[in-house]
Amino acid sequence: MSATFRLDRLLANMGYGSRREVQQRVRAGAVVLDGAVVTEADMKIVVTPDLPARLFIESAAIDPPPGLALMLHKPVGVTCSHKESGALVYELLPGRWRRREPTISTVGRLDKESSGLLLLTDDGALLHRIISPKHHVAKSYVATLARPLQGDEGARFAAGTLMLDGEDKPLAPAVFEPLSPTSARLIVTEGRYHQVRRMFAAVGNHVNALHRDRIGALALPADLAPGDYRLMTPADIAAVFA
Repeated sequence: MSATFRLDRLLANMGYGSRREVQQRVRAGAVVLDGAVVTEADMKIVVTPDLPARLFIESAAIDPPPGLALMLHKPVGVTCSHKESGALVYELLPGRWRRREPTISTVGRLDKESSGLLLLTDDGALLHRIISPKHHVAKSYVATLARPLQGDEGARFAAGTLMLDGEDKPLAPAVFEPLSPTSARLIVTEGRYHQVRRMFAAVGNHVNALHRDRIGALALPADLAPGDYRLMTPADIAAVFA
């Protein structure tokens, strides 16, 4: 069911300014809906997925309405946080998107020194569905290692008995694929703190570089450069759970 909002509230929630600022833009004739200039900021509007094709502000289509989901190619050196010092992943998005309500949040995290596929959404139900352990969404990582593989990593990761330092619950079985003497793909269904790095540490190795290339059946697009993002389609979202 589509939600209905006052226009000024909707646009304020989408980061276009305070309600008063939105009202000023309406009075200036800057807001157009279905080809007609909007004259009443308090008009009720039904929020549907096609709204960006119908509603314009200063001749530009509005941003995606609430319920948006993004895939982003996270670069190394960027932190998945709203508040930490240094470069933040949210700074890769348009400035007004950081003022949206509900807030856009990362779906899980990639640590500062890791790169690859990162999902973001303002849809809390979707976020929790992806990260919920009961859905067993697989995440694929390519690790570049400091030392050559020993040959027993696959069996140890698949056993379901590997313990991480400082924890008392064994890891769920993970899929391991060697790619070279010093690199491998690891597919996990959990999201513990720095899990992949700690898994390799548990078998006596160190991860020099870590890149996530897939979540579920959703692969990081080859043409999505580091720091770039794109909106997810319904098919993209379905692929996460495939």
